Amino acid sequence: MSETWYFVDSGPCTPAFNMAMDEALLNWHSQGKIPPVLRFYGWKPGGVSVGYFQKVHGKIDLEGVERHGYQLVRRQTGGRAVLHDQELTYSIIVSEEHPSMPQSVKEAYLVLSQGLLEGFKELGIEAEFAIPDGKMETTGSAVCFEEPSWYELIVAGKKAAGSAQMRKKGVILQHGSIPIELDIDTLFDLFVYPSDRVKERAKKAFKDKAIAINTLTSEPQTFDQTNAAFKTGFEKGLNIRLEPFQLNEEQFAEVQNIAETKYNQSEWNFSR
Repeated sequence: MSETWYFVDSGPCTPAFNMAMDEALLNWHSQGKIPPVLRFYGWKPGGVSVGYFQKVHGKIDLEGVERHGYQLVRRQTGGRAVLHDQELTYSIIVSEEHPSMPQSVKEAYLVLSQGLLEGFKELGIEAEFAIPDGKMETTGSAVCFEEPSWYELIVAGKKAAGSAQMRKKGVILQHGSIPIELDIDTLFDLFVYPSDRVKERAKKAFKDKAIAINTLTSEPQTFDQTNAAFKTGFEKGLNIRLEPFQLNEEQFAEVQNIAETKYNQSEWNFSR
């Protein structure tokens, strides 16, 4: 028998609100107020999220971010910078003590990412899990989609979804990016390179490392179609039933407060 989880379909929100919502859901689940949650969302305006430990200065081209109309926000999770624009973003909030959750981060990725695998199948895309051979070259790049980590989703050897995970207050938060379209020229305008030659070389190499949904499907997929496919995929992959959950006024105000006092603040976003 499948377990019931909440499904939060946020639609497009600001970068600060998106990160605040993930944090609030983690808090509420930790406090026993809500069951495990799957959340889908978009970004308006588009955002650049940097990993918790990632340096911004000297790595991210802040003028480029502003020029393209994006907003920068720091995630609670680690990893490298991600451009969130034409994509479906997901987050999963579930207790570390959940009977289906392994203790190790790597194995928990494998369990939770079954939902992604099934979502790609729903779109007729045969994805598989990345299993690094231990010889992966670490490029030192600030760009997330440069190379896959354990159990991230790849199609034809190229990374098709990027995820990050953290554990806090006894809760696992895993969130990730599923690109529907990839604008590589724009992406590389957002990072600092020692020279144009190095930037062009990195851009050329990147084309062999990442792929978006609409490069893989015969018909272009909209945000809503992608959302529907991955909702079904997560239900199948995690053996859960998703029940729509709407925030009440008090909960919404709490998310807005976290966004304003933390994720909209330079001290949080630019401190490293």
